[in-house]
Amino acid sequence: MTDGVVERLTQVEDAVRRAAEAVTRLRDENDQLKREIRRLGEERKQMLNQIDAILKDIAKLDLGPTSS
Repeated sequence: MTDGVVERLTQVEDAVRRAAEAVTRLRDENDQLKREIRRLGEERKQMLNQIDAILKDIAKLDLGPTSS
């Protein structure tokens, strides 16, 4: 009976170790994804600013109908 308890305890310890490793891995992946989200957000802001500048330049051009 003691052997069964020891074996079960060993299984539980292994499961806890695997769970702890999974939590560590998921935290690392979460941190990486957060950094990626920040980077993409900054990239999006830069692109929007470039598009805004292009639209303002286009608005400055006189593209109305020409009268002859």
